[in-house]
Amino acid sequence: MGESKYLGPEAVQETNEVIAKIRARMIASHFLEKIYANPKHKHVEFQVGNHVFLRVLPMKGVKRFDKKRKLSPRFVGPFEILERIGEVAYMLAMPLAFSGVHNVFQVFMLRKYVSDPSHNLSYEALNMQLDISYEEKPIKILGKKEKALRNKTIS
Repeated sequence: MGESKYLGPEAVQETNEVIAKIRARMIASHFLEKIYANPKHKHVEFQVGNHVFLRVLPMKGVKRFDKKRKLSPRFVGPFEILERIGEVAYMLAMPLAFSGVHNVFQVFMLRKYVSDPSHNLSYEALNMQLDISYEEKPIKILGKKEKALRNKTIS
């Protein structure tokens, strides 16, 4: 029981067979990765001075950018690109209302803005807190409805 040296053409043949199996498995896994990759993925680049929309991730219980939950906007903006930082990050010109938000975003959070001459790019002043939320205040009641239950009505 000791170390034995494994020399000869059989060892070389066995090693070549194992290497061939490994290569075949690597090719198969590479093929599967190609299949699972997103075929619609496009490499996106923006130029300095372009306008883009910013993706907003809705959070439960937090009202951001005008509406709550299902009706909350998915994108806000448009914002102008000030500078490209690295390969996939851009610095945006944010209004003072968003001063609590960092102004550097990755490409996947931006969407191209197609300009329309009738679109007004002015920003309204919002009273926002540092966590990008604000309190909703109704302006007026547009409709009134009464619900009749068994022995009482609820307006």
